[in-house]
Amino acid sequence: MLFDSHTHLDSSRFDKDRDKVIQRMRKSGVTHAIIPGTCFESSVEAVELAQRYEGIYATVGYHPCAAKYADDMSLSLLKALARKPKVVAIGEIGLDYYHDKSPKDVQIRRFIDQIDIAKSVKLPIVIHDRDANDDVFEILNAEKAFDTGVLFHCYSGNATLARKYVKLGAKLSIAGPVTYNGATKLHEVVKAIPLEHLLIETDAPSLTPHPYRGKRNEPGKVKLIAERIAELKGISFEEVAEVTMINTKKFFKIR
Repeated sequence: MLFDSHTHLDSSRFDKDRDKVIQRMRKSGVTHAIIPGTCFESSVEAVELAQRYEGIYATVGYHPCAAKYADDMSLSLLKALARKPKVVAIGEIGLDYYHDKSPKDVQIRRFIDQIDIAKSVKLPIVIHDRDANDDVFEILNAEKAFDTGVLFHCYSGNATLARKYVKLGAKLSIAGPVTYNGATKLHEVVKAIPLEHLLIETDAPSLTPHPYRGKRNEPGKVKLIAERIAELKGISFEEVAEVTMINTKKFFKIR
């Protein structure tokens, strides 16, 4: 059994065949999945889909690229949404200095606001960090976010930073790029970090694993990620599947 810890099943790219995608997911041995929110509207849809399908859960939050759309009212509504059944975290939240679709000061302010929401509703946070390693680390430390629980979605940092984060109690989620031959930095992370600190995800419909790059990604393809992790670590696929399932359920407090 496999758990896709981050898959955007609310994406419009699944509108025509979402039920079939979920059927294929289950046939592939993926019994659980989490749909992350990226703004208030997508968070609402993620929650609705989680209510509709067995084994599917949701997170709610404003992606850093959407931070400019968040205001005090929408964050208040988000906090209420976070109390809904099957909502397991606040996310994906963080900083994105690569796309820079929201001003940096706004991203930082809304990142801190959402960490505060996570503390108040006693949920962990799911982090999006792109080209903002130093500021993300500083904010997480200053806000004592590691006490609440921190997961780095689609981890893309180096092994040194990864070691620092796991020492602080964070978890790292590994996505499709681990299957790419050129992703040597990520390969080193997987080799260096003990399996009990790792989760797996597809980030579907993006980041499709090899050999399907260029096609739409689906949660069923998380199996390819688990297989590559097993190969890099020199352990069995079954061990990766079992331990990452345990890790994900424990982090998100899913029974």
